[in-house]
Amino acid sequence: MKMTKKLIILMLVVLGWTGAEAQVKFGVKAGLDLTNFWGKRVQERKLLLNYQAGLLMEYKFNPRFGIGPEVVFAAQGGQWEAYDGNPDRYHTNYINVPVMLKYYAATDLSIDFGPQLGFNVYSKSSCRGKVYNHKDWTNTLDFGIGLGATCYLDEHAFMQARYTLGLTRVFNSFGEKDNRKNGNIQLTFGVLF
Repeated sequence: MKMTKKLIILMLVVLGWTGAEAQVKFGVKAGLDLTNFWGKRVQERKLLLNYQAGLLMEYKFNPRFGIGPEVVFAAQGGQWEAYDGNPDRYHTNYINVPVMLKYYAATDLSIDFGPQLGFNVYSKSSCRGKVYNHKDWTNTLDFGIGLGATCYLDEHAFMQARYTLGLTRVFNSFGEKDNRKNGNIQLTFGVLF
């Protein structure tokens, strides 16, 4: 709850700095994610097809630079072969808050780069038809870096492609050698108002 209040205050402060050239737009987006874990212990990296949906704001300082904070629910996770040969799927869902710095390379294209903070809301695995809860074993916070691009189809519609590389361990109770981190390829479509 405190993080939501801080995010709203941050957006209001950014809005207060709006100058003559600045443009502020709000929007929604949804799309598909290809997710997995990466790290030394991850031997088989099989992608899971997941989804995301959320809200965003774009604040354009001038024709070349802007910032784009978002609040997105993202279904994440990964899959690998368990010890008995069966697929073991982990679903670690997050409320992600990326803050993308935007460089407008053209009027209809921006290159986006920035940090992302994720809050774990769901952590379960499924193997051999059984579901196991791992919420207590999963780190509450996930920090990552995103890099991607936004293609503006017109004044209101856009498409995004982004890769987010997790930098913190997903699980805290599988031992120190378990350094699995999130990795997400995101393809989204959105609308600006």
